[in-house]
Amino acid sequence: MEAPSPRDVTQWLQAWSEGDQRALEQLTPLVYKELHRLAHRYMAREGPGHPLQTTALVNEVYLRLVDASEVSWHDRAHFFAVCAQMMRRTLIDFARARQYQKRSGKAIRVSLDNPLGVASQPALELVAVDDALNALANLDPRKSQVVELRFFGGLSVEETAEVLKVSRETVLRDWKFARAWLRRELESPRAHAA
Repeated sequence: MEAPSPRDVTQWLQAWSEGDQRALEQLTPLVYKELHRLAHRYMAREGPGHPLQTTALVNEVYLRLVDASEVSWHDRAHFFAVCAQMMRRTLIDFARARQYQKRSGKAIRVSLDNPLGVASQPALELVAVDDALNALANLDPRKSQVVELRFFGGLSVEETAEVLKVSRETVLRDWKFARAWLRRELESPRAHAA
C-alpha cells in the first residue's frame, strides 16, 4: 500500500472535522503506521517489561481521537502533534499511577539531546520531564510546545515550525532555550523532592 500524501490525510481530517463520521474510519488505516512508529518511540523510552504495549498505546489514542471528533484539524502535522500529546498524556497518567508511591530523592538524568535514550527509571524520568514541561508552559507556552513536538512528538524543526506557524529559526531558538531551562529544572534539588 502506497503511503498517503500529506494532502490526502489533510482532506480526510478536514472531512472528519466537518462531521463526516466515516472519515475517521478512512483515515485510521492511512495513519496507523505513523501512529505506531510514534508510539514505538514512546515505548522505547519506557524500557523492557513495561505493562503497556505499543499497540495498546495506539489503541488508546484512537479511543481519545473518537472523543476529539470536534477538533478543527489544520493539517497532517497538527494531527500528529495532537496524537503525540495524547500519547504523552496516556504514558504520564500511567507512570504517575504506577510510580506514585515509589518516588525517591535521587537525581533523575534526562537527555533532551537523545529523546530515545532509555533511562534506568523511565517512569520517574517521564514524570519529572512532564512536571518541568508544565512549569515551562506557565512561563512560555510556545517554548513548551516546541519541546512537546520535538522531544515527545519526534517532529523535525520544519514540521514543528509548520504546526506552530513560526519560522524555523524561532523553533531553533526556542528549542535551545527550552533545553537549557529544562536541564536546569531537572537538575534542581527541588525537582526530586516529592
